[in-house]
Amino acid sequence: MVPHLVTALTGPINELEQRVLDSMPAIERWFRLEWMEHTPPFYSSVDIRNAGFKLAPVDTNLYPGGWNNLTREMLPLAVQAAQAAIEKICPEARNLLVIPENHSRNTFYLANVAQLVRIFHMAGLNVRVGSIDPAIKSPKKIELPNGDTVCLEPVVRGKRRLGLKHFDPCTILLNNDLAAGTPGILEDLHEQYLLPPLHAGWSVRHRSNHLHSYEELSKRFGKLLGIDPWLINPMYAKAGEVSFADGTGMDVLTSHVDAMLTKIRRKYKEYGINEKPFVVVKADNGAGAMGVMTVRDVKDLETLGRRSRGKAGAAGEGAERSEVIVQEGVLTNERVHDAVAEPVVYMMDRYVVGGFYRVNAERSPDENLNMPGASFVPLAFSESAHLPQPGAKPGASAPNRFYMYGVIARLAMVAASYELEATNPDAEIYE
Repeated sequence: MVPHLVTALTGPINELEQRVLDSMPAIERWFRLEWMEHTPPFYSSVDIRNAGFKLAPVDTNLYPGGWNNLTREMLPLAVQAAQAAIEKICPEARNLLVIPENHSRNTFYLANVAQLVRIFHMAGLNVRVGSIDPAIKSPKKIELPNGDTVCLEPVVRGKRRLGLKHFDPCTILLNNDLAAGTPGILEDLHEQYLLPPLHAGWSVRHRSNHLHSYEELSKRFGKLLGIDPWLINPMYAKAGEVSFADGTGMDVLTSHVDAMLTKIRRKYKEYGINEKPFVVVKADNGAGAMGVMTVRDVKDLETLGRRSRGKAGAAGEGAERSEVIVQEGVLTNERVHDAVAEPVVYMMDRYVVGGFYRVNAERSPDENLNMPGASFVPLAFSESAHLPQPGAKPGASAPNRFYMYGVIARLAMVAASYELEATNPDAEIYE
C-alpha cells in the first residue's frame, strides 16, 4: 500500500527517491562504516514527515512503545534484529527483564509490552516483566483485549543487582522513558546491562543535542548524495527558558520564531514552494509538560501566552518554565483513507524492522498527529524495506518509498548514537 500523496507522487520527493536508489551501494557502505565506529541505540522509533518537497525526521524516540502495531509479517525481522543486538551485548544472555512504564491500566500500552516479550522470547531468552511501580506489590496478571496476557511482577533490588524473586537477569530492557526522573532503584547496577542507558531518559535528554547531531550528519549525507541537506533536515534553534504564564523569555522566543519563519520562506522561495511556512515550538527537555505547538505567525505566540496565563491563573499555579526549541515545521502530505498520516519507522540495533502510519483525521497537515483520535495503519514493510526495486518508477513502488523512509530513519538513529556518546556521563576522556 503506497499512501496517497496530495502531491500526486511528483516533484522533488521523487527526485530524492531516485537519488537515494541510485546511491544505494554508497549509502549502505556509509552506514556500515558509521556502525564500525559507533554503537546504535538498542531500539528506536522515528516519526517522519513527507511534505512532497522534503522528507525529514521530526522526533526520535529511544524508548519506543507501539510495538503491538507491527504486523505478524514484520516479527521475523524484529526477532532476527533482537538476536543480533543481544549477541553483541551479552552473547551468553539467558534472562531478560523488561521494565515498563508505571501506568498499568493502559491496555494499549501493555499490548506493546506483550509484543516485546514475544519478540525476545522468540529470540531465545527467558523474559519476565518487572514493574518499578510502588503500587505493584505482588505478581499481577492482566488480560488484554487482543487475547494476550501480561504478568507484572514487583522488582527486587539487591546490593548490586536488580531482578525478580527467583529470577536473575543479565540484561534489563527499559521500556520506560524516565520522564519523571531516574529512580534510584535503577542506579549503580553492577555486572548487568541496562538498555538503553539512563542518560537516554527524558529527564536528562535534550532534543537540541539530537538535532545538532542530525544537522551535522545531514550535511555529510547530503554531500554523499549530492543534495541540499535542507531536503532531509528540519532547521531548529534553541530559544532558552520560557514561561508562557508570566511572559518570561517570550521576547527571545518571538525573535527566534520570526527568524526561523524568515529562513523557511527563503527556502520555499528558492524551491518555488507555495505553502505557508510554520514552526513547531516544543520543550527541549522531553519531560516538559508543554506539548507541541504549531505557530504559523509571530502573533500566534501572543494568543498562546494569553491562553497559558488564563489557565495558570485559573489553576492557581506558578509560572512553569521550560527550555524551549523552535523547529522548522514539516508538512505531512500523506493521506491514508483521506486522513492526514505520517510514517513511524521502528528499528532494533542497526536494522529497520517495520513501522506503521500514524493517522489522525481530526488534525491538519501542519499539526502534531500524536494526539487523541490517532489510529495506526501498518506500513507495507512486508516486502522488506531492505529490498528496493531498481527500475520501478519513483513514487509508484512501495518498497522504494519505504526504503527511502528507512534510510532517513537510520540517519536519525546514527544521530541518536552520536548524541548518546556526547552526553554519556561515564565516557572516558582522552586528553
